[in-house]
Amino acid sequence: MTNGVATTAHPIERVGVVGSGAMGAGIVELCAVRGLDVRLAVSRESSLTSAPQRIAASLNRRVAKQKLTEDERDAALARISLTTDLADLGDRQLVIEAVPEDESIKLDLFATLDKVLEPDAILASTTSAITITKLARATTRPQRVLGIHFFNPVVAMPLVELVPTLLTDQDVSRRAESFIADTLDRRPLPTQDRSGFVVNALLVPYLLSAIRMVESGFSSAELVDQGMELGCAHPMGPLRLCDMIGLDVVAAAADALYGEFKEPLYTPPPLLSRMVESGFLGRKSGRGFYDYA
Repeated sequence: MTNGVATTAHPIERVGVVGSGAMGAGIVELCAVRGLDVRLAVSRESSLTSAPQRIAASLNRRVAKQKLTEDERDAALARISLTTDLADLGDRQLVIEAVPEDESIKLDLFATLDKVLEPDAILASTTSAITITKLARATTRPQRVLGIHFFNPVVAMPLVELVPTLLTDQDVSRRAESFIADTLDRRPLPTQDRSGFVVNALLVPYLLSAIRMVESGFSSAELVDQGMELGCAHPMGPLRLCDMIGLDVVAAAADALYGEFKEPLYTPPPLLSRMVESGFLGRKSGRGFYDYA
């Protein structure tokens, strides 16, 4: 039962995740620690080795901080399987895509998953800005598609946005809400299906404003971050946050928001576009507004 609403469907126990980046790996780790049978689908053979290594390293850090025992870590790792074939997700009750924030890639993926999943499976996206309705329409089961938007780092952030569309069955929404709250022990935030949902619709203009402040020469990244950390008690300044999210992800979110609302505050600044084109993507590339080499 979630928020006083009983759910009669069998609990979700078999989860599939597509994409082994920071978000995908984090979702896999969270699901495994919470006792779920989770299968990770990757696109490259090399990821069959690198993805489990990253997940194991994250679990080891939690053991070192005494947030998990060694037995809990080992049990979580034993619940994770990997594949390069999307057909191997056919027995999953819920599949969450966490591939790059590219609409065409996600549409192709949803169309493929629609063909391999059981008719009663739920298909979800953790997109930060693309509307879920667009993705749902790529399938023959739009009533079983919704958004389950996690935040980075997944294992630490308590909030998950729950994004049904006008086409999503209420039972699917209730089941997903129960999964988020009861199985994953996260706080579901129901929101309507519009680009950016709640959090990124507010966050992205703030990040873009900080980038424009640096671009104009008004201030440096370091001083902008100090101002928001020390003056507003933010745990991380906006430019460091951009680097952690990935500048390519920030730019993609800005593009999606501008496409939806046509508001100038959502327009990616030229500096952001040039940095992405130059491969300066933040922490994951070793350089963004700060140098991580």
